[in-house]
Amino acid sequence: MSQNDAGVDLDKSLGYLLKEASSALRAAMEEVLRPLGMSVTHYSCLELLAQRPGLSNSELARGAFVTRQSMNVLLQTLERDGYVTRPEQAPVGKVLPARLTPSGRRSLRKATVAVRSVEVRMLARMTEAEQSGAFRILQSMVHSLRDGNDGA
Repeated sequence: MSQNDAGVDLDKSLGYLLKEASSALRAAMEEVLRPLGMSVTHYSCLELLAQRPGLSNSELARGAFVTRQSMNVLLQTLERDGYVTRPEQAPVGKVLPARLTPSGRRSLRKATVAVRSVEVRMLARMTEAEQSGAFRILQSMVHSLRDGNDGA
């Protein structure tokens, strides 16, 4: 196979660049969260629960981009460590809605400051107009992919 038949030109691939940006963002977030005893998934779970109390394991897993099994293990750990509470029995069906404890909220406040510093650093070279444009473009990409829009 020749170099020309290699497929995607990674130097010109927007998808590859997005993956690279995502990887760099995750690494930077992990770096600032590690001293707080957190991972990105841990932080994401707490943030989701702060904004949407009572989410189920499945909803949290979707929001944090992990499997239900991984989220279940994390929730058990967070519950054991006193960051979240879940009822002993499901109020309806099988869902055990999780809620942040005061300790979980304190931990989240510290993590939010750290994560926000990463985002500020990421956007530092962009004007407000560029940031708004990038936000709209990324939202459009997500919607196109999720809606099955093939660009036609």
